[in-house]
Parts: sequence; structure tokens; C-alpha cells
Amino acid sequence: MTVERNLLRSILKLTKKGPIEKTLISRDAQIPVQIADDMLKDFSKAGFIQLRGKVIEASLNQRVKIAIHAIRLGADFESVCNFLEWNEFEKIAATTFEFNHFNVIKGLRFKGAGRRWEVDVLGCREPIIVSVDCKHWHHGWTRSAITKTIDAQIKRTQALANAVPTLREKIGLADWKEATLIPMVLSLFPAPLKFYRNTPVVPILQLQDFLNELPAHIDSMTHFFAYL
Repeated sequence: MTVERNLLRSILKLTKKGPIEKTLISRDAQIPVQIADDMLKDFSKAGFIQLRGKVIEASLNQRVKIAIHAIRLGADFESVCNFLEWNEFEKIAATTFEFNHFNVIKGLRFKGAGRRWEVDVLGCREPIIVSVDCKHWHHGWTRSAITKTIDAQIKRTQALANAVPTLREKIGLADWKEATLIPMVLSLFPAPLKFYRNTPVVPILQLQDFLNELPAHIDSMTHFFAYL
């Protein structure tokens, strides 16, 4: 298990900037080449990596899967997450929304209720706007920390709902008549609370399932209307 964990950490570390040769992975993990090769084949079959001859590739989603698996095998949470680029979380979220035909805006800044706000990721598919707070690599959340995070995201989304009429051109809503805004929090691991104040906390690898089921559950979740 230790060997597997070390190899996963090395893959995360060395694929940050793109494909990497297998020999460099085994050297970094301090694992004999033959053992590393056998394990890399298993990782490829499990969908963690792609093998291209002597080269290893890992997509954004695969890198997140590697991180989660390494942590489950006992790797230190903080050290593993240090191998993930800060913006990978938002990129994965944006890609998933786009795959589901949402227009995506990252890092939306706006003014409302006498202050400045920023939304990490905004997913827009008429008439739905999902306002996402990406909590990056939080681990071991307390209940109080989660509730504070959700309280803040609800306020942020309500402020956005009030500001949407003035932002419609900026965020591509020129032809919309109305919008339903839904706050959510995105996390790496499942949180102790799946919902608080009818607002979901969604693990990143469950985002696709959440979006599939979203239209059927909007009425049961916290949401805000905006007339444009």
C-alpha cells in the first residue's frame, strides 16, 4: 500500500505540467522500474492514467481521482493537495458544466448590497444559473464551518440575483426573460452535511450526477428568482 501511495503522489507531482516519462515517475517514487511498470498498467486499467508508450498522461479528472485515492490509502492530505494546481478545481467544475450545455463564467465579480462580491464559477443554462463556491481542498470540515460557508454562499447568490438585471450583457443573458439562481458548494470529499438550508454540498466527482438530477429538484432547494 505504501508503494502504491508513493507512486500516486509522484504521478500527481510530475504530471502537473503535462505528460511525463515513466522512468521519471519510478525514479521520483524510488520504486524499481519493473514494479512501477506493473503498477502503472493497473492504474491505467483503473482509469487513473493514460499510458502512451513510455509516457504517462493524466487529465484533470484523473488527477483528482488520483488525489482522492492516494489520500484514502493514507497519504498526507495537505502534501497531496499541494501537487494539485490551485485552479484545477475550478477548471474541472467548468468543464463539467460545459459538458452539460451550461455557459460558464469563472471568477465573476460584481457589486451589490453596498459591497463587492465574487462567485468562483457560474453555470448558466436558461433559465437556470448555478452559483458555485469552490472550497478547493478542504478536509475534515466541522459542521459549523460548513454551515458558515453555506450561509455565505446563500447571501452571495441572493446578492447576485438582485444584480443580474444589470449584469445580463456581461454574463450572456441578453435574450433571457427570467432566471432561477441556485447556490451550491463544491468540495473535494463528501462533507458531513449533504444539505444545509436546502443548499447542496456536492463532491467534485458527483457534480455530473448532480447536474443530471438538478431540473427535477430545483423546487426543493434554496433558489432566487430574477426577472430580466
